[in-house]
This record gives sequence, structure tokens and C-alpha cells, in this order.
Amino acid sequence: MNFMRRTGFLGFIVLLLLSWQSISNAQLGPPKPKKVGPPPEFTKAQAGKGRTVYRTHCAGCHGAKLEGLDIAPPLSGPTFDATFRGNSPATLSFHIHRMPPENLDAPVNLSEDDFTNTLAYILQMNNLEPGDKPLSSDSAVLSKFTIPKLPGQDHDPLIPVSMSDEQTALLSSLPSLTDKMLQNPDPKDWLHWGRTYDGQSHSPLKQINKDTVKDLKPSWRAPLLFGPTMPMPVVHNGVMYMAAFPKSVLAMDATNGDVLWRYQHDTKRSYSKKMGLTLHEDKVYVSTSDLTMVALNAKTGALVWESEIKLPSDNPRLRGAIHTRQAPLIAEGVVIQGTIGFRTPGGAFLVGMDKDTGEELWRFNTIAHKGKPGGNTWNDIPNQQRNGGSIWQQGTYDPELGLVYFGVAPTYDTKPLVYATEKPGHTNDAMYTNCTIALDPKTGELVWYYQHMQNDQWDLDWGFERQIATIPTPDGGTVKAVMNVGKMVMLDALDAATGEFLFNVDTGQQNVITAVDPVTGKKTIDPRKMPNKETGSVVCPIPFGARSWPQTSFSPKTNMVYVPITESCMSISETDKGGFLLTSGIQFGGAEDPSLDDGMMGRIAAIDVVTREIAWNTDLTTPQSTGILSTAGGVIFSGDIDPALKAYDDTTGEQLWSFPLDDAPSSSLITYQVGETQYLAVVVGVTNNHIRDITGHYRRWSKTTGTPGFDGGPAIWVFALK
Repeated sequence: MNFMRRTGFLGFIVLLLLSWQSISNAQLGPPKPKKVGPPPEFTKAQAGKGRTVYRTHCAGCHGAKLEGLDIAPPLSGPTFDATFRGNSPATLSFHIHRMPPENLDAPVNLSEDDFTNTLAYILQMNNLEPGDKPLSSDSAVLSKFTIPKLPGQDHDPLIPVSMSDEQTALLSSLPSLTDKMLQNPDPKDWLHWGRTYDGQSHSPLKQINKDTVKDLKPSWRAPLLFGPTMPMPVVHNGVMYMAAFPKSVLAMDATNGDVLWRYQHDTKRSYSKKMGLTLHEDKVYVSTSDLTMVALNAKTGALVWESEIKLPSDNPRLRGAIHTRQAPLIAEGVVIQGTIGFRTPGGAFLVGMDKDTGEELWRFNTIAHKGKPGGNTWNDIPNQQRNGGSIWQQGTYDPELGLVYFGVAPTYDTKPLVYATEKPGHTNDAMYTNCTIALDPKTGELVWYYQHMQNDQWDLDWGFERQIATIPTPDGGTVKAVMNVGKMVMLDALDAATGEFLFNVDTGQQNVITAVDPVTGKKTIDPRKMPNKETGSVVCPIPFGARSWPQTSFSPKTNMVYVPITESCMSISETDKGGFLLTSGIQFGGAEDPSLDDGMMGRIAAIDVVTREIAWNTDLTTPQSTGILSTAGGVIFSGDIDPALKAYDDTTGEQLWSFPLDDAPSSSLITYQVGETQYLAVVVGVTNNHIRDITGHYRRWSKTTGTPGFDGGPAIWVFALK
């Protein structure tokens, strides 16, 4: 059915549903007491008849499995849970009556029994059990019943804070995090987006190890509000901090999930998708959706200061276009925050702010402007026509070298760069896109930069974490390296002090780069993969990448980098109509990856940085939706859209443990210790582009039967040994 035909009146209903949910999510006071009735009663026969009605008149908009299509909302999963559970089925019945049948050109008059049976089918599809008594069509009767909440939903994520004496003492005695403590953190804590300043996502804890991991069980589960985000919690001395939807910061008891304090930022802008926050001394730092840096008291959540991150100009195209996602990085007294944007004039930037006042100290443009290093790599186009260079993830910091490292994403405005200009001294490499940049944190001065791939025409970023590690060299010595793995799952290692290229390892998931210079690391690109109007091409991987923002992990115990991989390919062609994502006119289409014939779409690869080869691969049925966490216990952890949390042997890749989750794990994993207990934590059920992309990719191309079922809703799951 034509999309526009079914978005008129239905669009109004969708907005009504979404606005109702938004209003309920924004409620900050204690919820009004609600009378809870028994679960609704319906028969199996009613649900069976409702299935026929739904498939004939509803599935075209809401999906064959109630998953939602286009702007039509899902009628199952987290959206259903957040909107209808805990409410009377009369509310759901009201909205079903207002939804038009699929074929609006020839409207169908559904009977009252049709509507009632459809309601019964939707209830059954959301795991309510049929019985002997039929479902009533009388709204007064339906109002006496309640669609039951899921386990854990009884705890309101916005419930007013009420602390025990022990929890009050926990906050009041919280130690201030000095620079020395942050540079050499307590093994029990998880203080950065990658645990430490070097971003290795590795924990020295080993209570959970190869022998004990089989006994890992859920310790607690705390529900969260549903929304677009991908938060990594941090933990300090038994207190867990997390940036949560919408526009919130939570401090929680890390042993049971009790909320100790809650901060809600006052802004009308609802965009969130935050990756994390940062601790320093006695403060919590987080950037907000309205380009404001906020410093909070770590013990109370009280606002200490807030400072606006100013736009580079009054250009109206910048309003709402530039925003922040990653956690700020604090180095040498400076709060460093990167920005992201879509075709914003002049490009994105990094800003350094005073940690005590929020005053801006310096600003660095992540797109090379004329007269600056690399400024002659943009085909000589004006500065304001250059854009891109988003900073998606938190940088890393080496106190010994006094440098911070960030990865810079490509531009989406690719058309001016397809062909190199003939003007002498100019190229189309587009610095500093797909670069590692090393800056002086005190001044923002560029110390060195290295481009991993020039002139990116496919949105295949090298913009992720920059891991710092001291690794062996072939001559028996060691070198401090900065390593990163881009969307094509090639690892580049650079000298951390100079930016000199060290080595490259290709995991075999890409077909764009045909050769890598062993001395300089410069990539040779297959010309057949470039946009052209004459022929199409199959490019691997797809723009969401064979890996995306979920981070890799480096273990100094094994000298291996562990990488989460999704097998994917795409077809590309160029037309005069242009493309949505890239201005060169590329049209992206689906293409089956030949490696999917085995039914395995996910993979974990272990790259040995000593031998500079793949040490092992473990194939998975479904793609991973979290980063990798390695531990000194010889176990690495990863979550996938099975949905499940799994543990593997760090030297062989053998699966050691698995636990089914009630929704997709959709953030990064952390581990920490409080008292004598080591915990493992993951956020599930929140939405973000990565979850959307890999879930859709799996459902389209998987050779296996069945699809992932997500119905538990947003929450943080925490595990410990039984």
C-alpha cells in the first residue's frame, strides 16, 4: 500500500500516541495511585479470528509481527509496554477503533466483533494467556481490567528518591577523584567510557573467571525510561552514575539499583542518545541536548554550574544541527567535548572548557580550514562549504605524553570530493576526516594527525575509540601505540608520540581497499567501488559498518584486540536524483554477503598485536549489539540481539556462558566490585541507530529461522556470582 495514503489520519493517531507517552515519561512527581485490576480475559478463538482481521486490515501499517512500519508505531515490544501496560485494555481498544483499515481507497466497515477480536489478538501477541471467558466489547467492562506490567516494571523509574541511612552514608563519604586516582584507578571502579584514560575497556578484576563464570546469575534489574540513547554507566566506590533518557542523570546504589539522586535538565529539546558522562574530583560532567555543559555535585546531584557551548556563527543552519553525544574527557584541568553534525557549514569542532567554571578555553575545528595543516586537501572549496568531521566517541588521554586522542568521522557532503581538482598543490583527501588527531589538552593545539583512509565516499568511518597500549615490537622492544578499528574492521596502529604508522591488520570483512603500504599505511582503493553512473557495484560492508560504535577491547594480559563484527554488504549505484545520505548521489541497496551462507551473521575476532594476525574467530548466529569487555579473569563478555549476554575464553573464543535477556542489550558492558562482590552490568531495551540497523539487517538477510524477540523494555541488568 502506498505510504502517503496511510499517513494522513493515521499520522495524527501516531502523534497522539507518541505525545501521550512523552507526557507520561516527563512526569517528575510521584505517580497518582492507580487501581489495578486483573488481567483481561479473552479466548483463543477470539485471538484466532483477530489474527485474520489484523493480517487483512492492520499488518500493512503495523507490520506482520506488530513491529511497526514507517511512522506507524509498534503494537508489541517496548513501545507497547511503555504505553499500554499498567493501563486498562479499554485504552488500547479506543485507539484500535480510531485506526483506519489498510485500504483507504475502499474503506472497510469492521464490526464490533472484529475490533474486539483484534484486541484479543494483540493481547495474545504480547504474551497474555487466553482463557475460557470471552473478551467484552463494552468499554465499561474493559476498564475493570489491567494489562499487567512485566517483572520489574512495578518499580517506577521516576519514583521519588528515598535513601536508607547506609545509602546516605555511602554518598556523604564518597572520595573525591583526584587526577592521580583517575590516572591509576582502583581496580574495583569503572571511571571512564573505556574504564581508564587509555580506553582499553579491560578490567583487572578476576573473581569472575573461566572457572566461575558458569555460576553468574542476575543480581538486580532496574527499569529505565524508553528512548533513544546508548549509555555506559560509570561506577565509583559503590555508586553508579548514568546519563539516562530523557535528559536525566541518575546516581544509583551499585549493589541494588536504588536511585540515590536524580537530575533532570530543563530544556525543550528532547534529542538525547547520550553515550555517557564523566567524573572528576567531586563533580559529574555531562553535555546536554541543548549544547550545554553541566557540572553536578557528585554527592547530591545539585547543579554546580552550566555553560553553553556556543555555535561558531549565527548561521540558522547550525541551529539544531550541531549536538553532542559522547561523554566529555577531562585532562589537565580541561573539560574537552566533541560535537557532531550533519552537513553543518564549516564542520564540527572540539571545545576545551575550564573544569571549575565552564569558561571556554580553546576550540579546534575538526575540518582542516585553509591556511591550517591539511587545509589544501578539500579540492580548494571555501571553508564554509566544508563539513563533517563529527566526534562520535570520547577521546583518550596519555598523561605521560601530555596528549589527547580523538577519532574524526567523514563528511556526508561527498560530491565536491569525488574527483580530485587539477589545481596544483590541492587534493581531495579531506583532512581531518577519518583521522586520528593528537592535541595538547591545555591549548587545543594540533600536535600530529594521521589519516586512515582518504576521500571516504561510502560513510565507512574510522571515527571510533583510540586505544592506548604499550605493545611488543618485532625487534624485542616495546612501543606505546594508539590503535583503532574502523567500520571496515581493519586495525591501524600508530606511534602514540609521533603518529608514525606501525602496522595494519585486515579481518577480511571489506572489499574497498586492495592494498596497504607497509611503511606509510596509505590505502589503495579499488576504483570499481567509487561512485559512477555507468556501473553499479557491491561494497562490503554496509554504511552502518562491519563494526560500529560498540567498542573494541584490548587485553594487556593476552596482547589481543577483541572486535565485534557484523557481516554485511551493500549494492551502490549513482543516479541524477541524488542520495539521502551522501551528496555524490549514491543509492544504497541491499546485497547479500557471501559469508552469510553458514547462517552466522555475527563474529568476534581476536587480533594478536604481537604476531599482527587474527588469533581466533568465533562465529555467532546474530550480530552483537554491545562492545566487548575483557577481564583479567580470562573471560571476555559481549551481548547480541539473540538477545543474550555471553562469555568467551579470551585465548580460544570458546563460549563459556550465556544468559537470555528480555530485550536487546543496547549499550556497552562494564564490570565493577563493591565489597567482596564483582558485578557485570548492561543496559537493555533502549533504542539507537545501531540496534535498529543490525536488527533490520538480521531480519532481512539471516539464513536462520526466527527473529529476535524484544519485549522486556528498557532496564539495566546486573549480574554477580550466585
